[in-house]
Amino acid sequence: MSKTGRTALITGASAGIGAAFARHLAAEGHNLVLVARREDRLTALADELSSQHGVRCDVVPADLADRSAPRAIFEKTTSLGVDVDILVNNAGMSGNSTFADAPFDAHAAEIQVMITAVTELAHLTVPGMKERGYGRIVNLSSLAALLPPGASLLYTGIKSYVLDMSQALDMELRPHGIHVTALCPGFTHSEFHDVMGTRDAATSKLPALLWQSPEDVVREGWRAVNNGTPVCVPGMVNKVTAAAAKPIPTRIGYYLGKTLNPFKL
Repeated sequence: MSKTGRTALITGASAGIGAAFARHLAAEGHNLVLVARREDRLTALADELSSQHGVRCDVVPADLADRSAPRAIFEKTTSLGVDVDILVNNAGMSGNSTFADAPFDAHAAEIQVMITAVTELAHLTVPGMKERGYGRIVNLSSLAALLPPGASLLYTGIKSYVLDMSQALDMELRPHGIHVTALCPGFTHSEFHDVMGTRDAATSKLPALLWQSPEDVVREGWRAVNNGTPVCVPGMVNKVTAAAAKPIPTRIGYYLGKTLNPFKL
């Protein structure tokens, strides 16, 4: 059914940036494996996209806070006869209380969803990408990873890991035809702020020019990974903010890291 012959696995696909990635890639003719907790939303989106674009859309309901979820997702794609050529690690979450006040289970869930699952899904899908000589991996980091850390929440440190890990993987995998990009959006209109309980405060206090639509974020991120750009900060305001906050441009830092690879010294 796919016009491109390639399949994208997207986590957190039921809304926001994940759903926007699904719509964008389906419009290009890619088959999809949609992953999120809300099966009803996934099914509705899959029906919509398969009808509109004639692509295959498989639904895999899963909670990535469950330690067993990444392997279960991969085994499901294998049982469906699907090769994952494109991986979009989009699923995310964040606490809305201070570090000390939140139960550790809440912190562990954040780490599982946005660090462990991201890393494990990449580790599971990369061997097949290497065999086929093609792969695209987009890991959702954040503009926060390029700014000074904030108090209390683990979010900045987690997204900094995703940023650094993505660049390291891109250095290793590029010779095999695999591009890896850390997508670092700023404020994006999605359900994320609803879940955190900060939508009213965020939208009322921040000027409109700081906000982007999920569709704009996806267009820039997808273009970046295809162009081999390891770090993508979408939106001019976000680019200026990131540049002002970092003494060394991310691209220069990336090539310094590549040159000083300890495994080649």
